Amino acid sequence: MSLSPAFSEKSFGDLPGWGDDDHLAAFAAFKRSAFHVLTKPYRTGSLGIDFNAFAGAYAEARSVSPANRSEARSFFERHFVPELVGAENGGAGLVTGFYEPEVEASPVRTERFTVPLLSRPADLIDVDEENRSAGMDSYLAFARDMPAGPVEYFDRAEIERGALSGRNLEIAWLADKVDAFFIHVQGAARLRMADGRLCRVTYAAKSGQRFTGPGKTLSELGEIPLEKVTMQSIRAWFKAHPERIDEILWQNRSYIFFREAPVEDAALGPIAAAKVPLTPGRSVAVDRLLHTFGTPFYIVAPTLTAFDGNPFRRLMIAQDTGSAITGPARGDLFAGSGDDAGEIAGVVRNAADFHALIPRGLVPHGLVDGGRR
Repeated sequence: MSLSPAFSEKSFGDLPGWGDDDHLAAFAAFKRSAFHVLTKPYRTGSLGIDFNAFAGAYAEARSVSPANRSEARSFFERHFVPELVGAENGGAGLVTGFYEPEVEASPVRTERFTVPLLSRPADLIDVDEENRSAGMDSYLAFARDMPAGPVEYFDRAEIERGALSGRNLEIAWLADKVDAFFIHVQGAARLRMADGRLCRVTYAAKSGQRFTGPGKTLSELGEIPLEKVTMQSIRAWFKAHPERIDEILWQNRSYIFFREAPVEDAALGPIAAAKVPLTPGRSVAVDRLLHTFGTPFYIVAPTLTAFDGNPFRRLMIAQDTGSAITGPARGDLFAGSGDDAGEIAGVVRNAADFHALIPRGLVPHGLVDGGRR
């Protein structure tokens, strides 16, 4: 497989702020993927960044521990060549943000905690072209197992009105329906249980219907101008209109199911699609059909200052994906866990340039700071 023409070769000297970044933090995230692939390789994305070409970088990452940022920077410069990733529309790419919410929860339903997070039902099955029923929407990757064949699963409104009641699927109970919805959006959460335990839920499956964000719905209804849609503005609107929460949220038919997971390192996020814990400020979700997990991306978003007050210029590692993350120059930046991370993630929607760091074996004549190797 050859590299896609979506890539255009650059040098590290072309990358704004490259020398000022904390490459050591990015190396730590990269190293987690380097150990994971010993168990299961990543699939090569359709843009042609061959997973096998990472072998040398992964082997070194498993065996060394850079002492400082300079040594970590040297590691990436030795093994990779930066390539600008062209956006589909010919303009800049786009970054958004995501995080791991942290909320209070109860293991049992109480007068206060009435909103459940559910585990995967036994009758929810994966579907593809081999077992899809005639006439079923080709988008659906999950379905309800029925004697006559798979059918579309219950949607959000049906489930929240009780379609799965009595099946003992409740993992935990929350106090607020909006909190639960945003946990569905993020796909994971830390739960502060009433008995003092800190637990985690992560994505297990979904009902399968298309995602419709409340921001889009509220904008189309004229409730919030599109340019002012953030997680914070959506939450404020729900707080002011509690009687309309179901009306808006049920427009998103997709429903998420969870599984329990441990919190082994409080500094890291949940284990995501690349099967490693997400690193705050260093893990990025990409289109997994196009890109290869483990690929480093140097992302430059001059108007994004929410992370540390400075224009965003960071080396990130592709370690997650999402149904809304589509296209070659599209990324979702992991901001971390808890309310502070949510304040960052909720306002991120910025133009960005994506530079994929491609293994040198795939670019035999790579540029090095403006000159040919």
